[in-house]
Amino acid sequence: MANVINWFEIPAKNFDRACAFYSNVLSGEIHKMDTPMGTKMGFLPGTVPDVVGGAVVQGEGYEPSNKGSVVYLNGGPDLSVPLSRVEKAGGKIMMPKTSIGENGFMAHFVDTEGNRVALHSMK
Repeated sequence: MANVINWFEIPAKNFDRACAFYSNVLSGEIHKMDTPMGTKMGFLPGTVPDVVGGAVVQGEGYEPSNKGSVVYLNGGPDLSVPLSRVEKAGGKIMMPKTSIGENGFMAHFVDTEGNRVALHSMK
């Protein structure tokens, strides 16, 4: 097993607002589509076949929450860069860039939909 995680979905109430937030924070295009199940999906930058990826999703059964599982997004070479865009894009930083020793750095934020999400980088 190469990765424990192979896909994740971040719930959204306001799909366009959530896609704009993640496009801004991650500095990349969100590719949008409607699914046969009636949900909307916005694929996060870097989502390619055979690599862990994820999407912003709006639809029945998807409820944003700041409780429960936390998804750690790749913060790139230095998570300070995407973290600096969180509040400008409408989110709120809950834990600033914090050292986790030899495992790098992490930070937590709440997105525009109310989801708690994190960033990780080695610097």
